[in-house]
Amino acid sequence: MFARTERLLLRPGWQEDAPALTRAIGEEAVVRNLSRAPWPYGEAEAQQFLSLPVDPNQPRFLIFARTGGAPRLVGGCGIAPSQDDDRGRDLELGYWIARPYWGLGFATEAGRQLVRIARAMNLPRLGAAHFIDNPASGAVLRKLGFKPTGQVAQRHSVARGGAAACALFEEGDGDGSNAVTPMRGRICGDEDFRENIRLMAA
Repeated sequence: MFARTERLLLRPGWQEDAPALTRAIGEEAVVRNLSRAPWPYGEAEAQQFLSLPVDPNQPRFLIFARTGGAPRLVGGCGIAPSQDDDRGRDLELGYWIARPYWGLGFATEAGRQLVRIARAMNLPRLGAAHFIDNPASGAVLRKLGFKPTGQVAQRHSVARGGAAACALFEEGDGDGSNAVTPMRGRICGDEDFRENIRLMAA
């Protein structure tokens, strides 16, 4: 599945994205706010991530800015099981944005589309969480219509090498967004499109 917004393209990651992904995410200030990504993060880690199977009910995207010239890999987003649910039935929205693109609204724009995709797929209401020392992520979640539950949980962070306090959120009744614009079928099998994106993201 592909989706586009006014400024962004959301698409699955491919092995040829590994160098661009390494450059985008390879900063401790980014990785320490994620639960599953290791630090240091090099091209081997990017290749390993990009080779992971994707559950069709848990979409995962790389985020490309498609304005102001050639598209650039600026982040990632997806839906994954909650760390607090041993049964794997509770799903959470997650995202990250490369440091040079902080403050431009990309996380909100991509997150809004991801919520719309989840609703179109009839997924259960999503949860979300952010480390307490990353309040900017909480601001994004509020813009997406998520509400604090009032609960704080200890979540393991591979990059931090241990657990840290996380504020938990739940999906509200609306995200105030426009409809997602999916792009399926032809693009998924279009090797020329893949090659163009690969070159532009490099």
